[in-house]
Amino acid sequence: MTYPPEPWHLRGSMHLSLWQLPAAELPAAPVDPVLIGGRGLVGTTWVDYGPGSVLEYHELLSAVLVRHDGRLRVHITDIWVDSAASLRGGRELWGIPKESARFRFRGSAGDVGSSRAAGFAADGIASAGFTRNAALPGRIPFGYEIVQELAGRLLPSPVRGTTSADWCAAAWRFEPGGPLARLAGREPVASLALRDFRMDFGAAAGTRRDGDHWPPPGR
Repeated sequence: MTYPPEPWHLRGSMHLSLWQLPAAELPAAPVDPVLIGGRGLVGTTWVDYGPGSVLEYHELLSAVLVRHDGRLRVHITDIWVDSAASLRGGRELWGIPKESARFRFRGSAGDVGSSRAAGFAADGIASAGFTRNAALPGRIPFGYEIVQELAGRLLPSPVRGTTSADWCAAAWRFEPGGPLARLAGREPVASLALRDFRMDFGAAAGTRRDGDHWPPPGR
């Protein structure tokens, strides 16, 4: 199964929620989580990568905000996709621990980026419904870095893009005993829908150096 080289150019819609968890209940990460008042920040994101993307597929992930090399970064702890090429590419390019899942949608999967209400389910993992409330003005630029383990070292990778966005109300259900059961019974602190995002995921060709892995060779 082949996959595109990095960076991946992606377009689509995204629905995300943010959660605060006590330090003892945060998912395991190879670097220290960012804690405020003894609590860390976790995000859950459901994504529809549509036309204009190097690969078209769906995704559910959970990630935690961490501090690495003196910077705030994002570490993906759990992630599922319905594309074999995305699964292999994510693992081999960036060390993202992608697994396979089957997704179901409220209405057509092609409508989730344009309708006011949207919902999905990932069998055996979670389901969620989102209702858009207030739109944020204009297109919003965003940028951050993920950090993952690859070949025994930590690899930071950039994510850059622009999007239109709405504040949302969200209702999640996490399967008891499932991989995201730590979030069951909690309420998100904020939820957003990102409409028609355009994203570059990963480093541009020729820009990675040995020092991009941590620790660098020989340390």
